[in-house]
Amino acid sequence: MYHAAVLTVSDRSFRGERSDTGGPLVAEVLKNAGYDVVKTAIVPDEQLLIEEALRAIADTGDVQLLVTTGGTGFAPRDVTPEATVAVCDRLTPGIPEAMRHASLQITLRAMLSRAQAGIRGKTLIMNLPGSPKAAQENLEAILPALEHGLEMLSGRPADCAVESSVE
Repeated sequence: MYHAAVLTVSDRSFRGERSDTGGPLVAEVLKNAGYDVVKTAIVPDEQLLIEEALRAIADTGDVQLLVTTGGTGFAPRDVTPEATVAVCDRLTPGIPEAMRHASLQITLRAMLSRAQAGIRGKTLIMNLPGSPKAAQENLEAILPALEHGLEMLSGRPADCAVESSVE
């Protein structure tokens, strides 16, 4: 079982002006997929604070998957992708590409997502949209492939020759 963390990026939720519905929904999807969600947190849309939270969670070594929700759009304060790129050692462009591809089957607005994903140490960090519905759709689109990626990231033997099916 892999340990996961969910970081909600939202000024209004951080200030208590709006209930965080995206973070708990993402945590529930992860739990239903067999992940142990060991941490949830909310930070405002401030790049340095997002970076600090990402580093603090990833650098514990206890979390293999760190998922953010929010701050991936075009608004001036949407800086989650920039924070993610700043803290990652290596980017994993296929993950956001796959999420955008799946979302484009639902809405043309998916092309406006600036989500990023990357690796920091032995933690995979990936951005989801702030909309709970879109966050769930994006996460469910890539969940089937994540276990293999996390297995490789852990350093344990992973059979890359085994094909996974696309449903």
